[in-house]
Amino acid sequence: MKLQFLGANRQVTGSRHYLESDGARVLVDCGQFQERPYLDRNWEPSPVPLDRLDAVVLTHAHVDHCGLLPRVVREGFRRPVYTTEPSAELLEIVLRDSAHIQEEDAAFKQKRHRKEGRTGPHPVVPLFTARDIDRVMPLVHGVPYGQPIQVNDHLEVTFHDAGHILGSAIVELRVREGGQHHRLLFSGDLGQWGKPILRDPTLFDQADYVVMESTYGDREHPVREDIETQLAEAITQTVRKGGNVVVPTFAIERAQELMYHIGRLVEAGRLPRVPMYLDSPMAVEVTRLFDRHTECFDDEARELLDQGRQPLHTAGLKLLRTADESKALNSAKMPSVIMAPSGMCTAGRIKHHLVHNITRPECMILFTGFQVRGTLGRQILDGHPEVRIHGRMWRVRARVAEIHGFSGHADRTGLLRWLGAFGSPPRRLFIVHGEEQSSLALADQILREKGWQVDVPHYGEQVVLNGAS
Repeated sequence: MKLQFLGANRQVTGSRHYLESDGARVLVDCGQFQERPYLDRNWEPSPVPLDRLDAVVLTHAHVDHCGLLPRVVREGFRRPVYTTEPSAELLEIVLRDSAHIQEEDAAFKQKRHRKEGRTGPHPVVPLFTARDIDRVMPLVHGVPYGQPIQVNDHLEVTFHDAGHILGSAIVELRVREGGQHHRLLFSGDLGQWGKPILRDPTLFDQADYVVMESTYGDREHPVREDIETQLAEAITQTVRKGGNVVVPTFAIERAQELMYHIGRLVEAGRLPRVPMYLDSPMAVEVTRLFDRHTECFDDEARELLDQGRQPLHTAGLKLLRTADESKALNSAKMPSVIMAPSGMCTAGRIKHHLVHNITRPECMILFTGFQVRGTLGRQILDGHPEVRIHGRMWRVRARVAEIHGFSGHADRTGLLRWLGAFGSPPRRLFIVHGEEQSSLALADQILREKGWQVDVPHYGEQVVLNGAS
């Protein structure tokens, strides 16, 4: 049995793991690379034989875990794609939105290049289009949490709550090979304990092999109870100066969590009366999906529903869909709060809002999530005096701030808590999905404290897995 690491290795995005045994071949996640140094990998042919795959299994529907599916289907993959039921619905929203953004951005860049008289070595085209999504979706099978799915005689898949986003899962693979049964766990992205709306991550007491994320493997989250105070202060201070609060946000989970906290602040009278906007057709669709999948809610959120309250619907918050509505925000005179994707400022409507606000000292760019190295969001957060947006350099004069505690990822303590449930160590633990220093720091701590065999694989590395419990 072999495991090959094809993304999110000593960097964060592009999650993709290939498992091959005598009787089964499966790809766990099929994610897009989003860090600038690795973008070319998105265009490379699949490194695994697609015609020999039995299935693709998705931990969740974030682009860095599912965003290469349209490419592999274009290259000939025609086998089942398994994921949870909410993720199956979310997947179509995410991929169609991504295709739309790529088509828009490609058209915008083509227009700019024509105007500037520029030509490049490669044509400006989207990574995939809406037609590619039409080929993907018939392959997707939504599976309930906890229900084993027999892929073939040698491979069984079960999804367990990961607590990261709606539908996110820890993937359990049971592989039969040579008369032995192997149990492998792929953590996907593990959420924090005690977060609003969704249930906590599932704990396990045993596995033969574990592949675990490490986004925050070298640090802790600040105390989360202060989120609403930070949010209220940021909005109040900026509004008093007559500026806009521009919040790059992720349309999945982060937007809904922001809506939840803003609703609580509004209800408590802790925010000034200003227009608030969620500028994202995708976030609107995702919010509706939350409304349909309340079975994924934790006890606190379900209690609100039982009281007839809607935790994700706030008076005074306007949800925007059309491009015209979005453009109108940039000519508004009254201070406002504008939330828009993408969360790392890599594409989408947030770039247009940054152009209109980033040079204004009275405004604030407010980050609520992890910014991957090499992204526009990371450059702004790191204090670059100028940043490139839509082909131009813009002076950063707006105040830049970050609210801690919103992260959808477990921190170092949370990751160690998840591992601490194991009654016996796995034969091997593989640390992925983190910047190199984060992955190495977590691996070193696990080795020192637990004495487990821990690996931090490189991109393309293949390991042989021997033995089972």
